[in-house]
Amino acid sequence: MYAVFETGGKQYRASAGDTLTVERLEAEAGKPVTFDRVLLVNDAGKVTVGAPMVDQARVAADVVEHKRGPKLIVFKMKRRKGYRRKQGHRQEQTVVKITDISNGGKAKPAKKKAAAKAEKPADATPENKD
Repeated sequence: MYAVFETGGKQYRASAGDTLTVERLEAEAGKPVTFDRVLLVNDAGKVTVGAPMVDQARVAADVVEHKRGPKLIVFKMKRRKGYRRKQGHRQEQTVVKITDISNGGKAKPAKKKAAAKAEKPADATPENKD
């Protein structure tokens, strides 16, 4: 069983027991956290796709640690002007271990497309006469 959920503006695919690095969460290390924005759940081949979210589906996880990502260098330069700026950046991250995935409901039914649209009549434009 796996699920696709969203947190921090990014989407993650996770199964029970997986360890993921996500954007920084406001939870202490060792505390449980629940992700409610579940987009898809696959339960032994039975796929439930949300529209846009799966109703009552939850992904439970435990916070393992908080850390910082690798250092990225931000370098700005304008040629022939003597302008150079060098700055480093390290993103704040949280490591979580997925403990449980629950599929509490069904997806919202997708709206059916309207019947074949009526064809538009051909344009009745006069021919160009030279």
